Amino acid sequence: QVQLVESGGGPAQTGGSLRLSCAASGRTFSSYVMGWFRQAPGKEREFVAAISWSGGSTYYADSVKGRFTISRDNAKNTVYLQMNSLKPEDTAVYYCAARKLGIIGTITKGYDYWGQGTQVTVSS
Repeated sequence: QVQLVESGGGPAQTGGSLRLSCAASGRTFSSYVMGWFRQAPGKEREFVAAISWSGGSTYYADSVKGRFTISRDNAKNTVYLQMNSLKPEDTAVYYCAARKLGIIGTITKGYDYWGQGTQVTVSS
């Protein structure tokens, strides 16, 4: 069992930056693929970024490529999402997720554990 707790959300201006963190419990964190998803009001939850267990492979949604960076620190059981050049369309609740299968995935059904989410609001 893995428990995930996100932090770092909040208000931001267009063009600004935020860094989200996701702290995981459990001794097997380093074996999980980790992902970030987001859900805007009235929309389905969508994939943002994912990182392999080692951190050697990453994958991004086209909408955030070049602006967001996912990273992890297995010694701290934490995964991060650095968000730069924020846009109003980035406004959403951001969720951290863990996937037992060791291949990066982009669909919500492929992830086994989820955090409660953290709100990011970008104003123009």
